[in-house]
Amino acid sequence: MYPNMKNLAELTGILLGDGSLSLRDNNPKSINRLKITLNSQTDKDYTIYISKLLKNLFEIEPIVKYRLHENTVDLFIFRKHILLFLIKNLGLNLSPKWERAVIPKIFLFDDLDLFVLRGYFDTDGSIVTANNNGTLYPRLEMKICPSPMQSQFIDILTKYNFKFGVYDIGNGKIRIQLNGKSQLNQWLNLVGFSNMRHISKLSRFNLNNVL
Repeated sequence: MYPNMKNLAELTGILLGDGSLSLRDNNPKSINRLKITLNSQTDKDYTIYISKLLKNLFEIEPIVKYRLHENTVDLFIFRKHILLFLIKNLGLNLSPKWERAVIPKIFLFDDLDLFVLRGYFDTDGSIVTANNNGTLYPRLEMKICPSPMQSQFIDILTKYNFKFGVYDIGNGKIRIQLNGKSQLNQWLNLVGFSNMRHISKLSRFNLNNVL
């Protein structure tokens, strides 16, 4: 086990969501690079949060670059020893994630899987507002590419007794969906959010009346 395991677990979820890892050792045409891609408009606070997370974990400031004429921001780290730690020590796989993304076993024990879930949802998940005759209900959704992490996320949600549906959305992708205030409350109690994009939506739901 390593120090800051919960932070490492959350970073793992972030990388499985909107991150990528490349290593020159495996491809001479590649480079040693960790990259996390976010929306420069809706993820402004989250960009700062991830920058601080990376600095706390690795004592290095990530390079932050905004793409011209796109609502996109990339965070980069180019240190080989950090890439090797994530891949060799923790067990993350190199990109692409399609058919190969997996949650490392080291994070499937205790409650570390909840932090992986938080990081993944903060990047690749969304809170959708459903209107039922004037009453607003939350729906939590996250899409997962064909890979071993599909069944892993299903197992994690099952482990913590979430009620959810799994839907085939084509090309091997699935959408996991949790409906209603009770599921959102359970999510807040167990998983939580670090991304203000999600937190800012909570006030539209009357969660105080849900046990």
